[in-house]
Formats: sequence, structure tokens, C-alpha cells
Amino acid sequence: MITRRNLMTTGAAGATLATLGLPLRAQEEPLKVGFIYVGPIGDGGWTYQHDQGRLAVEAEFGDRVETLYQESVPEGADAERAITQMVLAGCKLIFTTSFGFMDATVAVAEKFPDVKFEHATGYKRLDNLATYDARFYEGRAVIGTIAGRMTKTNKIGYIASYPIPEVIQGINSAFIHARKVNPDVEMVVIWAYTWFDPAKEADAAQAMIEQGVDVIMQHTDSTAPQAAAQAAGNVFTFGQASDMAEFKPVPRIASIIDNWAPYYIKRVQAVLDGTWTSTHTWGGIGDGEVVIGEITEAVPDEVRAEAEALRDAIAAGEYHPFTGPLNKQDGTPWLAEGQVATDEELVSMNFYVEGMQGQIPS
Repeated sequence: MITRRNLMTTGAAGATLATLGLPLRAQEEPLKVGFIYVGPIGDGGWTYQHDQGRLAVEAEFGDRVETLYQESVPEGADAERAITQMVLAGCKLIFTTSFGFMDATVAVAEKFPDVKFEHATGYKRLDNLATYDARFYEGRAVIGTIAGRMTKTNKIGYIASYPIPEVIQGINSAFIHARKVNPDVEMVVIWAYTWFDPAKEADAAQAMIEQGVDVIMQHTDSTAPQAAAQAAGNVFTFGQASDMAEFKPVPRIASIIDNWAPYYIKRVQAVLDGTWTSTHTWGGIGDGEVVIGEITEAVPDEVRAEAEALRDAIAAGEYHPFTGPLNKQDGTPWLAEGQVATDEELVSMNFYVEGMQGQIPS
């Protein structure tokens, strides 16, 4: 656990928080863009991928921008302090990259109406606060299909972070599509109550393996489940948020990659152009924001082709992962034959679909 968190910067060599606040001549002043991260940039997953987006901003705009980041910021009061530090350092655009930063972002945005804020995966907006998200459930449909085909024990696992709609969407989507190709599949869900904690994630993976799970998915950010599966042998995993390619061709047989770079470049450009407005963006496979990583040779050709066909149908808008008939876990009807879930239903999802075992924590 990182107990001492420094405001990091790239661009001006060795710049500190104090020197960043010094005035520059107007014609020389770059746009300062801040990023608040919930994990370390070396997590190999979620935060790593957001930081790749930050680096893409630097590469795109050169000395027109200066980026700052603070990593391993706890969700809660510490987040409000960290975001405020970014403002005081001169940032005019700040991206806060975890759901639990939502209320802190709102609080700081209300205090600084001349600064523009962007919050990842949240839903609260202001005139100077936009939100952005990715349709991760689309990628879960694809890897759920692979999982359903690849399991030999008919037990697949899902390491879940927090019981919020984004995570519940992913569990349901993976389960629905695993069941479509293998009606005998059961899903074991373990709630880790963390986004990034390698020890907890490894323990969850090991507990699943001991229960007979031989395919593991995750909505947590470290590569610890990959390492646990590798040590166990005969267990398959999927990269989460980034490719996690160091574990391919097995246990990592495919991945969901979050590609934030185009969005970050677009929004920085809007600030530079003076065209930025508060918006909500929810991109998916078709937008290039959710990417299915290389499906390795450990996956049979016919399974790879099936998964790629599903990916392409989702990208083309020909198929929606939540298409009826679907019932809720208690058997009550949810979506009729051919009916597609609305975005409003998805962003408030708080139930499992029929066939899932166990209960969602309150």
C-alpha cells in the first residue's frame, strides 16, 4: 500500500507542486491537464491503461499541454484533497478515473466553475463536469462466450470489485453468453471489495480454483489472478482493462482492453479549441473504446471464430448483449423476445439474471 503519494508530473523536467503554480507568460503557457488515479500506474490493468491515454495526449499535443497525475488516491475525502491540489497546480482540465471519485469530483467542480472536469464511469454532471464510460459489458459477452466453450468443469469464476451497476452488468453479460454456448455452466462470484489489491485478488482466484473453477474472469485491476492461474495450471484467464500479454498464450487466452486515448485526445482538443461542453459519453466495441485483445492459439479455431463473429456483430450494432427473452434471477420477466435493454435500465442494474446463484451484496 502506498502511504506517501506525490503529485507527479511530466513535461517540465522535475517540476514540483510549488513551481507548477508559478505564472508563465500567456503565450508560453501550456494547457495543464490532470489525472487522478485509484491505483498505481504499474498495476497492469485499469490505471495503467488510463495512463497510456495520458501519454497519448502528450504525444499528440507536445508542448501545447503539460500533464500531471496522482496515483493510488483512495476513494473518499483523500480524493477531494487530491483533485483540489490539481486545481491549485493550475490544471484547467482534470480527469478523475474511478467511480468512487464521483462525489469528490462534484464537490471540487462546484468550488471551481472555471475548471473543466471529467469523471470516468459516473453519472453526476454539472456545466463544468462531464462523464465518460465504456460499455464493458459488450466485451464481457465476448469473453463469456469463450469461457463457456473453454471450461471443462462447467464452473467459471468472476472476481468482482464492488456491487455497482457497471460490475453487475459485466457479471450478467458474461453469464448470459457462457450459458448460450454451454447450458451447463455455473458461475462462482467472489466480491473482493477492492479495485486493486493483488493479495485479495490472488486469494479470490485461489478460492475459485479450489472450488473447481477452471476459467476466471475479473473486474479488478491487478495481474494477480493471472499469476495464480498460471501457478495452478489448466486454468484460463482473461486480461482485464489491458492486454496482460505477459501471461499469454496461457493462462491469458484473450482480454478486454480499455482504449481511452482517443477520448482523452478529443476532449483536450476541445478545451484547446474552446468548444468543450459537459457531455456524457458511453463508448463500446464499435467506437473502439472496448477492444478484444488477441485470442491466443490455446483457443480452438472454431471458438475464436465464434467469438470474433459476436464481437463484429456488436460493433456493427447488429446485436445487443442484453436482448430478450431474459428473466431476472427470481424468474420474473425482464426482457421479452427480441426486446433490448435500455441504457437507463443498464446504468441502474441491481439484479442478477435467471440462472445465477447467490445474492448481490447490499
